[in-house]
Amino acid sequence: MAKVIGWGIPKSKRSKAPFYTKNQIVTVFDQVAILLELDGANVFRVRAYQNASRALGQLEKDLFDLVSEDLLIQTKGIGKGLASLVKDIVMEGHWGKLGELYDKVPTGLVEMVGIPGLGPKRARTLFEELGVSSVDGLKIACEENLVAELQGFGAKSQKKYLDGIDLLRRNQGRSRLDIGLGFGIALRNRISKIPGVMEVELAGSARRRKETIGDLDLVVSAAPENQSGVIGSILGLPGIADVKGAGGSKISLILEQSVLVSDSSRGKLDKSLSEAIINRAQDSTIDAQIRVVSPEMFPFTLAYFTGSKEHNIRMRQLAIERGLRLNEFGLMPESLIGDLIGINAAAHSLICKDESQIYNHLGLDWVAPELREDNGEIEAAMSKSIPNLIEVTEIRGALHNHTTASDGQNTLEEMAGEARRLGWEYIGIADHSPALRIGGRSIGVDPDAVEIQASEIESFNRKMADQGDAFRVFHGSECDILPDGKLDYNEDVRGTFHHVIGSVHAINTWKSRDEQVNTDAMISAIEDPSFTVLGHPTGRVLQVREGFPVDMLQVIKRMGELNGDGYLKAIEINASPYRLDLDWRLCRTARDHGVPLLINPDAHSVEGLSDVSYGVDIARKGWLEAKDVLNTLPVEEIDQLLGG
Repeated sequence: MAKVIGWGIPKSKRSKAPFYTKNQIVTVFDQVAILLELDGANVFRVRAYQNASRALGQLEKDLFDLVSEDLLIQTKGIGKGLASLVKDIVMEGHWGKLGELYDKVPTGLVEMVGIPGLGPKRARTLFEELGVSSVDGLKIACEENLVAELQGFGAKSQKKYLDGIDLLRRNQGRSRLDIGLGFGIALRNRISKIPGVMEVELAGSARRRKETIGDLDLVVSAAPENQSGVIGSILGLPGIADVKGAGGSKISLILEQSVLVSDSSRGKLDKSLSEAIINRAQDSTIDAQIRVVSPEMFPFTLAYFTGSKEHNIRMRQLAIERGLRLNEFGLMPESLIGDLIGINAAAHSLICKDESQIYNHLGLDWVAPELREDNGEIEAAMSKSIPNLIEVTEIRGALHNHTTASDGQNTLEEMAGEARRLGWEYIGIADHSPALRIGGRSIGVDPDAVEIQASEIESFNRKMADQGDAFRVFHGSECDILPDGKLDYNEDVRGTFHHVIGSVHAINTWKSRDEQVNTDAMISAIEDPSFTVLGHPTGRVLQVREGFPVDMLQVIKRMGELNGDGYLKAIEINASPYRLDLDWRLCRTARDHGVPLLINPDAHSVEGLSDVSYGVDIARKGWLEAKDVLNTLPVEEIDQLLGG
């Protein structure tokens, strides 16, 4: 069977029907469709599994009930043969001959499909024409120019695969922030309900809110006499694909997507999850390391496994300077512990009820987890100058969102209604300009339709006012920055918008050019009087593509100069977990050059509006306070500032 993490026929943990869940079957059918295509199967057979997977994933009714009553065949997208197979899986635990397919397809081909831009059909062609059956083999074939010479591929495809291999290697074993947090928070919530658990917290890069994270780390507090029972209960939780190890106080697990399904959601993903994770592939898993410790040790273990490594080194150095030893077990005076190590030394630890007391013993203010990167936070904690980081509750609205007028999934009224439900005071609609084309056609708002949309927004705002509701919709545009640095739409049309978010979408053109050419073009666009906000500044898509080359320091400096001259020029932190762009490492740079920031979800659906929380995570990691972020302003002030 293919030795690819998350791939394979799962093992049932049940002794009676239903032996497998809907999510488990959806995951296997997704994988089988890819394996069949890699094996050169008939296209109709491939589509049958794709359609069945999609149909099962969208089921509103309980799968076990449908199968028990022989009603699954009535579900559109599921034929007689697959309905029968699903019944065998659910009622008998038998997967037919699907396991043979996993054994038949080379593991390397499955891994190749993980390369951005390389699908099963092309992977199969590379295998048949060049004998390439692994990522390493593809890399060699590209470096020897064999792929470029292959009919139907060419030099561009070859370079794309090399770039994709590089991305794959660097992101191996890592997940986007939203995926990691989704899994981590779901597991934390389940563990918190176990009898005997006193506290449980996420640690590691998830707690530090890195844009991508590795394994999940969780720390659990339980009295010594309860720890074995707690560990046993954790091992019995739903959503565990495999137990990699369980010994002493440490548990190592692989989690499957079903961990994201809450007990009250009737088998469906929680809609509070990000727009991106709701639409993600079903077959991803994530590793989790759980440490169960005593209440006395909990603050030290949590701090240690939160990291970062560099931050921990600085903390240990400060402890040594005070005659102390700091580690995951405690904070111990060297004079008392002698040659003792580990838990034995921890018997002499200073008592700390929480992390803040550890920092206080070292002469520091508490440092929020997001800041723990040895990026000046130790010095700030020494000088009592740790920033009062922005909170998601301080966000009053967002200005970059899409509707069905361009490529959004929901209407203006639906997006506004969800914004009001979130407690916002306003929402900005910024649909695409006509330059953005997908599949050869423009998906933007035609200039003639801009006036129609403006009238719809004016009518909605009038209705709100008549009801005594101060909520407002602002009419903006996500206006393409064209390769020559000009903005889409003519000057008169741009002048009608409340705000203009300038964004680059012709990524291939910008990626193929010199950095300074791109920088000059971006600055030229920003200098246009109608330009308000720089949207997703580098164009990156996490784990899919790098951003185009641009000197963001030059851009930020010029924006700072323009702000100093009285022109409002802001930078967006695009909160979509696919992007998280502006990078957190540049947030302080923007702030220090007098450039205000906006946290925008770039939402294409009502679910996407709540993605703003990931942007707040990045803003916090970038040392930002509420005063640094424009959309913490009330509706009247944001209107006057941008539309005045």
